[in-house]
This record gives sequence, structure tokens and C-alpha cells, in this order.
Amino acid sequence: MSRKFAAFVATGVALTVVVGSLLVLALGHSRPPKPAAATTQTSPISPSATPTETPSVNAPPSTPHRPAPNPTAALATGNKRVLFLSFDDGPDPLWTPKVLQTLAKHGAHATFFELGGMQASHPGLREQVLAAGNTIGSHSITHPQLTAISPARRHHEIFDGPRSTCFRPPYGASNPKVRADIKAAGMVQVLWDVDPRDWARPGTQAIVHNILTHAHNHNIILLHDGGGDRSETVAALDRVLPVLKAQGYSFPAMDC
Repeated sequence: MSRKFAAFVATGVALTVVVGSLLVLALGHSRPPKPAAATTQTSPISPSATPTETPSVNAPPSTPHRPAPNPTAALATGNKRVLFLSFDDGPDPLWTPKVLQTLAKHGAHATFFELGGMQASHPGLREQVLAAGNTIGSHSITHPQLTAISPARRHHEIFDGPRSTCFRPPYGASNPKVRADIKAAGMVQVLWDVDPRDWARPGTQAIVHNILTHAHNHNIILLHDGGGDRSETVAALDRVLPVLKAQGYSFPAMDC
């Protein structure tokens, strides 16, 4: 073999090796990356890992109560002439028994929206109210304006107040957050239609006139058996009940 021919063969072999190497490199880069091996265990993410996952202090219980029904619906069907008497801020050891006596005198019943603090201070009155055929609603524990307090205190006032399926917010102050807590506690919000402002002690005649002028079928009337001197309220109740009964009204307690 001549020297020129041998050199030519050597050069060809070298070129073949280089080209082959380049092809291998090109093919390697064109393949998709190999997926990482899947792990057989995963660590759970803690709810406290992110601030937005921390539970709210006024979150409903883990087993929320069933929402309460309308407390007057079944009692106000058809053409029944009914009015719903309600009394706030008790039970009071002086005035609650007087209200109960007046209701019994005229064959009427009512719903008493009581404060948890008053129940604790005057044990036994709750049972007297119920034994007379009346019902009890919750009016919170200490009568705060629920729209102006912290979520934690609002939750406490609603969830830990008197046992009932009806809740009347103090001052009638409510908003979506208050209503949501009431619903989560298994209660329904109950306000009123007629407010004779007996809490301001405007005089017995003024209370009587207000009720007789503004009360219409199926209305809820707001009165008070606690929070101060309720002698005008008791006297007005004794005067309006016979008049309204003569007009065909009955006075059932709300379904609370």
C-alpha cells in the first residue's frame, strides 16, 4: 500500500468517528428528560402553613345546627286573626311575674326574649315562663350591639346565650355577619312590626294608643318585661288585650 493511500484511509476513519460522535450527541439532546422517580410517601400540608387557612374565631361548629323554621308561619296561616306578643330584656323578678299574671288573666301567651345574664341572676323564672305556656327566645347574654363588637364576642353572645331556636338582636342591630352567626347557631332572627316604645315609659295611654293604632293581623308587637320600671307596660297590656280579643284576635306564643 502506498503512503498516499494509507493516509487517505486514516483520514476517512477519523472523519467517520467524528461524525458518529456528533450524531450521538445530537440524539441525546433531542430526547425528553427522564421523569424523576415518584415518591411513595407525601407529607400532608398543614392548615397553618398559610395565614389564609387559619380558622376564623366565629366559624360555625363542625356540625352546624339545622336552620330553624319561621316561628310564626304555622300559627298565621289562612285567615286567622293572630298577634304575637313579645317581651325583651328579662326575666325580671318583679315584672316578669306581673306580665305572666296579666297574660293568664286574658288567656294570652307570648314569647320572652331573655338575656343570659338575667337568667343566671334569677333562676327559676325561665321555668315559670315555660310552665305558663309561653316560649323563650334568646336576646344575647349582656345586650350589646352585635354589629359593633369583635367577632369573638359576637360569637359568644349568640352561641352561648339562652337556649332557643329564635334570636332577637339587641336594638334590632343586624348585618350579614350577625345573621350568619344566628343561622349557624341553629336559630332564626326575629324582629318586630310594632314598637310602642314602652321602654321609654311614654305613659300607659301612649303605649295603648300605639298598639291599637298600628297592630295588624300577624304582626309581632315589641314590649319589655326587664330593663327598668315596667308598670306602664303591664297596665297597657291589661287594657289592650280585651280590646284586641273583642276584635277577634288571639295571642299564641311563637314557635321558639
